Amino acid sequence: MSEPRARWSTTDDLDDAHLWARLQARDEYAFRVLFTRHNKVVYNFAFRHCASWSMAEDVTQSTFASLWRRARTDSVDDLRGDSARPVLLATARNEASNAMRASKRHLRVVDKVERTACPESDNVADWVADESAMRQINEILQRVPDNQQVVIEMVAWAGLEMTEVATALGVLVGTVKSRLNRARRKLATTEIAAMLGGGL
Repeated sequence: MSEPRARWSTTDDLDDAHLWARLQARDEYAFRVLFTRHNKVVYNFAFRHCASWSMAEDVTQSTFASLWRRARTDSVDDLRGDSARPVLLATARNEASNAMRASKRHLRVVDKVERTACPESDNVADWVADESAMRQINEILQRVPDNQQVVIEMVAWAGLEMTEVATALGVLVGTVKSRLNRARRKLATTEIAAMLGGGL
């Protein structure tokens, strides 16, 4: 049974570990708070992986839908660490990879603009340019193995600590550092370091 909302005055009062425990007990309010707290981070992370705003929205929805389905079937694993962000981003990456495979191709920019951009919007050019830049970044990232790509995404894009990435991926911190260093060496002569603002 859900804890009365009156005892939860604001979302700031609740840490992720507490919310996660309530989520495991199928608490819908805890799920909504987690969504409110982390959906923008998941959305931005998904966009960087897919290079598509519309696909990122789908990935965000499927990430949280998957989490709620697991909660309803009592299959949410215990949270390792203090933040739900690493496990949510790991799930988002899987969902994004599935979405990319299912699409067979990137959505064309013209189609996306027709479906989702308001004609009066004054930032369509920036929006399209961002997608174009992310497609270029993703093409360059294909030069390193997937296990190095995910480390770059979680450290450089999502700003996770090495320990959080290690927890999310189920590997040692030293493994994360090693993968990041190998990727850095491989990509040092490409445009990607500049495009990511030195995040590598």
